[in-house]
Amino acid sequence: MKLLKHKRTLFAELLTETARCRKCPAMCGRTPVLSERNGALDARVMFIGEAPGRQGGDRTRVPFSGDQSGQNFTRYLDSINLSRDRIFITNSALCNPRSATGANRKPSGAEVANCSDFLRRQLETIDPPVIVTLGAVALAAVSRIEYHRFSLKEAAGQIYHWRGRLLVPLYHPSPQVLASHRREAAQVEDYQAVARALRLIEIEDTANERCASNNLSRL
Repeated sequence: MKLLKHKRTLFAELLTETARCRKCPAMCGRTPVLSERNGALDARVMFIGEAPGRQGGDRTRVPFSGDQSGQNFTRYLDSINLSRDRIFITNSALCNPRSATGANRKPSGAEVANCSDFLRRQLETIDPPVIVTLGAVALAAVSRIEYHRFSLKEAAGQIYHWRGRLLVPLYHPSPQVLASHRREAAQVEDYQAVARALRLIEIEDTANERCASNNLSRL
């Protein structure tokens, strides 16, 4: 586990690099939504979304805040007694993708690929034992880092092992998804998997502490 001081150094370097990024032609002029406001660098769980929303993270500079998706997300966190100060939130694409009319749009595969190394480095820096993907784009984004075969429809609300961590795929909390793919009650139930994953990590931590204590007592 990385020391918090080391994490801060790595994160500061990442912020400098993302601020200089000009890989996506359609994103020129956009500012990446990545800062200390994304959450705790020692978080036990990292949530990965699709991209900052125009009225949400792109405006507030905090992922999943300021719009209906953010309100829904906060409500689901509350349902498992998980506060924002205990988590880290990021996105598959760090900048807000917009259509020609200025509306939100889904980030292209190339845009997600351009941010893939930034996502990998966030995972390595925060080093969370639990990863939660919000939506199909985020689930596909982590597969760019290390391949998996999970599909959102089949995997939502389940716990999987991925890259030495626990992975919990969930649906995106947007109003559109709530209306057409995953209703409120189902989403609330899905978040129980996050709580279960965190309990599994706590049990593992306790077992490791006891093992270490027993080993010391034998010295």
